[in-house]
Amino acid sequence: MIASFADPGQKTASAPFGHALVKAAQENDKIVGLTADLGKYTDMHIFAQAFPERFFQMGMAEQLLFGAAAGLAETGLIPFASTYSVFAARRAYDFLCLDAAEPNLNVNIVGGLPGLTTGYGPSHQATEDMAIFRGMPNLTIVDPCDSIDIEQAVPQLAASEGPTYLRLLRGNVPTVLDEYGYTFELGKAKVLRGGNDVVFISSGLMTMRALQAAKALAEHNVDVAVVHTPTIKPFDAATVLAEINTDRLAVTLENHSVTGGLFETVASAVVTAGLGKRVVPVALPDAFLDAGALPTLHDRYGLTVQKIVAKVLAELK
Repeated sequence: MIASFADPGQKTASAPFGHALVKAAQENDKIVGLTADLGKYTDMHIFAQAFPERFFQMGMAEQLLFGAAAGLAETGLIPFASTYSVFAARRAYDFLCLDAAEPNLNVNIVGGLPGLTTGYGPSHQATEDMAIFRGMPNLTIVDPCDSIDIEQAVPQLAASEGPTYLRLLRGNVPTVLDEYGYTFELGKAKVLRGGNDVVFISSGLMTMRALQAAKALAEHNVDVAVVHTPTIKPFDAATVLAEINTDRLAVTLENHSVTGGLFETVASAVVTAGLGKRVVPVALPDAFLDAGALPTLHDRYGLTVQKIVAKVLAELK
């Protein structure tokens, strides 16, 4: 059950990761692709069709997938290895850690179904993947908002040193950030809009919801700034703290558990800097989530625009 979280009639791009990887591979013959029997479901099939001689199907063996990717990187190639986020984080952590992160190899892990982007329940909902991966030395973590983020992130990940983990949005992915003069820069947060009353710090698909909620809150005479933080690690604390260190209500928004993700990353930066600032999280609960239709689940767990607006208005009372 890989459902789209795009709104009806919303502008989307089809398989932005797959097409971006093909474009990058056309410009760099060292790029190769691998998957663990999930090419179609991680958009890696686009690359496989374009470069069959540079594509490796590893079967249902995620540990082998990461080990092989590390071996390819040792030879000077630039592997992108795709699987579901739950399998990357839960089944193959040790192989990514010791085979790729410890030697600091350019191994790029592409994780499908991050957070609450499937209704299949806890076996497929990677609600704790960033929490698991944040403690891994050398690993860069990217949580893209839309097709623009993904398209621009792929070549930068290929050019970066060390291993990376991309929380993949696949299929028909919304195109949102083109309206804000945005460009993705690895390791950088970007202020998408200003606002005097509230500042949203968001990542992943929740940046789309943050922008929508900001427009909805304007109808309540609430002026909201939005800061998009696509790189979770290394974290751009300077940009984020400059926006938080004001009298505005500070809210983090993430498609991840409230434990160990963007909220705790921001809260840690705030405490370390000695700001003494309260931060309100919009995040998934520290729990195994239900199965069901995505719109129902997003509403149940507080990720919808309506629930965000209601929470902000309650905080401002």
